[in-house]
Amino acid sequence: MNEATQIYPSDKRAMQQVNALLEQEGIRLDRNLDYTCAIRDSEGRIIATGSLFQNTMRCFAVDHRHRGEGLLNRVISHLMEQELERGNLDLFLYTKPSSARFFGDLGFYEIARVPDRLVFMENQSGGFAHCLQRFQQETQAFLESRGLTIKDGTDGGDIAAIVMNANPFTKGHRHLVEQASRENALVHLFLLSEDASLFPLAVRKALIEKGIADFGNVVLHESGPYIISNATFPSYFLPDDDAASAGHAELDLTLFAKIAAALSIRRRYVGEEPFSQVTSLYNKVMREKLPKLGIECRVIPRLAAHGRAISASDVRQCIKEEDWQHLQDLVPETTLDCLKSPAAETVRARIAAADIVRHH
Repeated sequence: MNEATQIYPSDKRAMQQVNALLEQEGIRLDRNLDYTCAIRDSEGRIIATGSLFQNTMRCFAVDHRHRGEGLLNRVISHLMEQELERGNLDLFLYTKPSSARFFGDLGFYEIARVPDRLVFMENQSGGFAHCLQRFQQETQAFLESRGLTIKDGTDGGDIAAIVMNANPFTKGHRHLVEQASRENALVHLFLLSEDASLFPLAVRKALIEKGIADFGNVVLHESGPYIISNATFPSYFLPDDDAASAGHAELDLTLFAKIAAALSIRRRYVGEEPFSQVTSLYNKVMREKLPKLGIECRVIPRLAAHGRAISASDVRQCIKEEDWQHLQDLVPETTLDCLKSPAAETVRARIAAADIVRHH
């Protein structure tokens, strides 16, 4: 029996066999893959496959006629070797609920599951728990630094959350934070830490810190790999069909509910989304799922400028076109000062060189 070998996207015939095997086993080929491998039988037919996207393993299938031959074990071993070569030690995977036990025996730990659809696992036994602990420690340090005491939802002590990419931080983002800050005792602001945006994480974080400095009850967290990341929600960063996006959104929100429980979060604030299809779909799933998980989803109308809702996409377009006059209507002064500074030259050049600056 052959060993697992890489299948290149240019090998159309092999990729068709991979896709056919996945479909035969009731699995959809993920569009967001950067490595695929397969095992062939003695006649060259693909009988087992698995794929990667960054540090996430997905799209596993073994021909049902070859079950019990240890093929999936060999596919997993091959993919883990690839991840090791990439320098990825913290690994995630999606699998069907029926396969979760198998991966548990291989040293993976369940983080969350979407009933009857998928299970999300990682190879670090305490990865998610350590992330929750970090959020709690950051919150405690924030409260102590400001002499605040939050009574966990009683006596007006409501705790809320906002998740944003802030690519970059706009007046619309600030408007959302301001409303949440005004209506709650404490607001957890989770900044997406995936570096998949035109504005790097360090810049986005600095813009938020300066833009919310006058709010005394907003604690900023880097989100880590468990909130809208390429592991939990790749559709946010890379185009995919609506069915896949909805599935990723449901998984991401299942994880968010666990984070909310650890931090006593009872509300999540989100801005209306008139432009981005994937964010609009995510908001739709949020409005349906969060109340079932005991979390209020509060949708806030977008702040507008000159009759048009403010969006980070428009900000990036203005930077690309060097339209500084319009830009000052869209971003806080703290963001505008940064964008005009020599320190932002690299970011401005990156945006100027980008073919597309609007979020899909």
